[in-house]
Amino acid sequence: MKIQDSVALVTGANRGLGLAFARALIAHGARKVYVGARDPSTVNLAGVEPIRLDVTNPVDLAAAVERAGDVQLLVNNAGISRSADLLGPDAIDGARAEFETNVLGPLAVSQAFAPVLARNGGGAILNVLSAASWITLPRARTYSASKAAAWSLTNGLRAELRKQGTQVVALHVGFIDTDMTSGLTVAKSRPEDVVEAALAGLEAGELEVLADGTSRQVKQALSLGVYLRDPELR
Repeated sequence: MKIQDSVALVTGANRGLGLAFARALIAHGARKVYVGARDPSTVNLAGVEPIRLDVTNPVDLAAAVERAGDVQLLVNNAGISRSADLLGPDAIDGARAEFETNVLGPLAVSQAFAPVLARNGGGAILNVLSAASWITLPRARTYSASKAAAWSLTNGLRAELRKQGTQVVALHVGFIDTDMTSGLTVAKSRPEDVVEAALAGLEAGELEVLADGTSRQVKQALSLGVYLRDPELR
């Protein structure tokens, strides 16, 4: 689909990658950009329409669908990481929170907005995933599990929404220079670069975007069993 003159909704867009998406959509000529956030007062970007949207809250979601009935592009960006290992004392609580936001959240938002997209010509859904969809990261194993589930969800949505002409794009990327990775001394991509790659792929009709070298290398190594090894993470 084309960004020019489109109407978009970006979840979790008051900071980080979501904010970069909102800025880029405006720069690329989107007619309207709804910015979803748990607290709309935290949105400080001119030219967008802040909207209260906690993706785990059915009341917020129903109100968002009522207000944003002109959406053509949905960017499922909202996500959290609890930095939990599988056998740690906080693993179950961390995994539950991550799955609620990272898996069930995009499912609920996609399910709610699918009829909106259909009425508006099909449009597109772009799900922000991760190279962690394919490998399990130390100190983020429950997060990795949630992203693996989100990848499977994305593939399922693509199949189910194909008949209504909705393009479903999976965005995979390694570490991005945002608050979520502030404590890691690893190579990180600029949010702006990730967004530009994502929007270019969207407009080109791609179904999967590998936004950096990490995501490309990990996917290429899947057939070599890279997921069987524990990656280094400092």
